[in-house]
Amino acid sequence: DQLVLFATPDWSSSSSSSSSVATLANFTTISVDPGPAGADGNVNIGFVTVKICAPGTTTCQTIDHIIMDTGSVGLRIENEALTPAMRTALPHTMTGGKGVGECYQYVDGYVFGSVRSADFTIGGESVSNMPLLVIGDNGDYANVPTDCSSGGGDSHDTIADFGANGIIGIGMGVSDCGSYCASTTNNGYYYTCVSANCTATILATSAQVPNPVARMAVNNNGTMIDLPAVAHPGVVGLTGKLYFGISTQSNNQLGGQTILATSNGLITATYKGVNLTQSFIDSGTNFYGFSDSAITGCTGDLEGFYCPTSSLDLTATLAGNNGASKVVNFTIYNTD
Repeated sequence: DQLVLFATPDWSSSSSSSSSVATLANFTTISVDPGPAGADGNVNIGFVTVKICAPGTTTCQTIDHIIMDTGSVGLRIENEALTPAMRTALPHTMTGGKGVGECYQYVDGYVFGSVRSADFTIGGESVSNMPLLVIGDNGDYANVPTDCSSGGGDSHDTIADFGANGIIGIGMGVSDCGSYCASTTNNGYYYTCVSANCTATILATSAQVPNPVARMAVNNNGTMIDLPAVAHPGVVGLTGKLYFGISTQSNNQLGGQTILATSNGLITATYKGVNLTQSFIDSGTNFYGFSDSAITGCTGDLEGFYCPTSSLDLTATLAGNNGASKVVNFTIYNTD
């Protein structure tokens, strides 16, 4: 029940603000619960709480029910989750005298909004003047670019749509796009927006939305997720810990875990003899995603999920590109 994610070696060179080593403040609480008010039906989603402030000021807001996501990179907060004071106080990222907007694609949809900056705190860790995305921002960002909305899935521009007040991506990257967006205009991520008209643009890596962990001062080389085991048929809620850093403090030592090296975050999962080379571990997705025509599928509103007549004990082997592998056992129950 422990997931360890490693950063790439260059994380240690990221900019930083503050970190408390002596008091072991390199962690925060994970809550798995039904989600915030107005977002019904959440299952198996881990949430954390963050604090943002207008840079260098005491205009701050603490925001709960932020999805903890190992499958993406960057902090993104719903516009409607912000107080009017925070919406006004957070400075926009500008390039060429125009505000910067961003499109970001998830497994089941997309978000679009303005790129801002804030002083950021999670648990005992802080990062100053960090870029983030305000989802569903209005004004210059009211119209979503067509190449963003046509990417597939639904817009997650409200709390009800997203099922959360925001998301914090702590996946396998220092920034959400990197050198590609710094050199390619039509990159699908970044735009300059004026009067609700948005045009594709390049954006320097330093101005892109970063992995918040990569910006931490000391505990910046990865994360460790620790949650208690849950027996069938499940529980209403539970709590665990998200630790920052790997083998940087006494509470985040690696121990005997198997290290699976990834290729751009991807590993190979072998299931029933089939090598699924585009596999990834994603805490922001609340189900196991794999295809098996031998398992009875659900019908009606649950079509696309599995509804076996009895529980199935299954096995897969996860393999990294370093030759290491790990057998994982999991159980599929009737979704209905």
